[in-house]
Amino acid sequence: MIAPTTGAHGVAMEGRVQLAPAGHCATTAQLPPPPELVMWKELPGVQPMTTPDECQAAEDIMKADPQLQELVRERYGLGMEGICCDAWDLHNPPPGLDGRRMMQGFMYANLKTNDNQYAHPLDLVPIVDLNSGKVLLIDKYDRVPPLPTQGVEYHRDLIQGPLRTGLKPLHVVQPEGPSFSVDGSLVKWQKWQVRVGFNGREGIVLHQVGWEEEGRVRPVLHRASLVEMIIPYGDPEEPYTRKSAMDIGDYGMGFSANSLELGCDCLGHIQYFDAIINDGRGEPQTIRKAVCIHEEDSGVMQKHVDVRSGHVEMRRGRRLVISSISTFFNYEYCNYWYLYQDASIGFEVKLTGILSTSIAPLGEVLPTHGIRVAPGVNAHAHQHMFCARLDPAIDDPEGGRGVVVSEVTVVALPPGPANPAGNGFCTEERTFTDTDDGRGDVDFMAARVWKLKNPACINPITMEPVAYRLIPGPTSALMAQAGSLVRARGNFATRNVWVTPHHDEERFPAGEHVVSSTSCMGLANWTAQNKSLVDADPVLWYSFGVTHIPRIEDFPVMPAESTGFMLKPASFFTMNPAVDLPYERDTASVETGVCCQTAVL
Repeated sequence: MIAPTTGAHGVAMEGRVQLAPAGHCATTAQLPPPPELVMWKELPGVQPMTTPDECQAAEDIMKADPQLQELVRERYGLGMEGICCDAWDLHNPPPGLDGRRMMQGFMYANLKTNDNQYAHPLDLVPIVDLNSGKVLLIDKYDRVPPLPTQGVEYHRDLIQGPLRTGLKPLHVVQPEGPSFSVDGSLVKWQKWQVRVGFNGREGIVLHQVGWEEEGRVRPVLHRASLVEMIIPYGDPEEPYTRKSAMDIGDYGMGFSANSLELGCDCLGHIQYFDAIINDGRGEPQTIRKAVCIHEEDSGVMQKHVDVRSGHVEMRRGRRLVISSISTFFNYEYCNYWYLYQDASIGFEVKLTGILSTSIAPLGEVLPTHGIRVAPGVNAHAHQHMFCARLDPAIDDPEGGRGVVVSEVTVVALPPGPANPAGNGFCTEERTFTDTDDGRGDVDFMAARVWKLKNPACINPITMEPVAYRLIPGPTSALMAQAGSLVRARGNFATRNVWVTPHHDEERFPAGEHVVSSTSCMGLANWTAQNKSLVDADPVLWYSFGVTHIPRIEDFPVMPAESTGFMLKPASFFTMNPAVDLPYERDTASVETGVCCQTAVL
């Protein structure tokens, strides 16, 4: 636990409490041992996470400030009752304000009930000190731009024009119920077993992911979660050089999780998990239906038509979906872990919500670092750079101590006696033996993947170690320049792959405490000195992301953008593990229209 900072600039204190062992049965004869404080220390120079109630407190401080009230009245003729202040962690604070617990506010106007305030940005950016409860500084443009007043609505009651018609109902129906079972946190489905966890910072955490085969569970992952992200904005003009967030470390994916709605966020037969988190004072809070578990059709799993006999073998696939959705003021992150019937694992994050807009400076024709999404309203180019922490346990009941990570790259063979027709290519594999080796970057042109393998278990057919491949999805490089604060804080995003020895205290790639940080206190420190990865229970950190050059079609609410990765078995089995799927024909499917109508060529 982290105590709130105190005093003029604050001193963070960290404590650790030992609770009674899990499963301890208390009786009148034997009470469980009381909680014991096992660690209490000062953390100089850092700030604890900013909880949702502190974000609300920051907005309240801003709206109550007399100077800000006067500026809003003078510049825009508005009172504060319709003003919204999105409270962000203060990246790159102005000189003289270091060391305080601060937040900044990006301001918008609500001009009517249920209005889209992001269509009405203001030029005022206040900075508050959460400890003193005061506004320290208010940034503003030199010349006052006119308030954008045109409504650009997404609320169902305000959308202009008629809603589209023609869609018939499409229901997900499982007349016999779902195929998965749940026992506490343990979920079983189609040979998969996984324990589902949740905490305020990471949100969903997968534990003890394994595949059941011949009466035993073969470990695949000891632990997996999304552990950090950095969202730098690309406008080099003040005050937007301070617009950069680290949403997981600043506010918490779990703290910001939604209560999901049946029939909307997930379809079919749903198992929900509630989440227990804490508020800023450490008091427990429950987020109802924070995690959704369901299964869904995933399209064609496998098909073959014997061209001689005409016999068809066709199997549709399903996947188990473990998901949650978190809201950070304007933005939503929809996080999905997928388990497939062919023993593949997927992770996908869908980005949606509303663009964080800014008011166009007076006299600006068009923005140079974004796009005009409404009259007088700009949306800046920005990035969302994520990092997942994968603790592999490939067929190792001891949690993956002997797992080895390697990089596999496809290379074209040079012309010559060994490649006379010039068509030859093969793979080259580079094994990571220490942390200096243990870094890599995506190369789509070379079909690069990373292999998580267990040399103690050899596939009897391929004679290779049992393994899983990490296969990257769409991603982008971090755009911030060397020497920038963005690159220093988000050092994890400078490489796609990092491999480090397992250490219980090394949980977050930018460090335990990232609020208003000035450097990376995670991977950059852990890899500063070379460390062996041999028998080190390696952890793989995979960084990936989206560069969002906004479109006007992303406003007023953004169609979901997607990124992620896959883990696929490679010599983990002796054949396709989904070959045992039974033949099925969906008898509820109905042919519509004229049978066998000829397509127009």
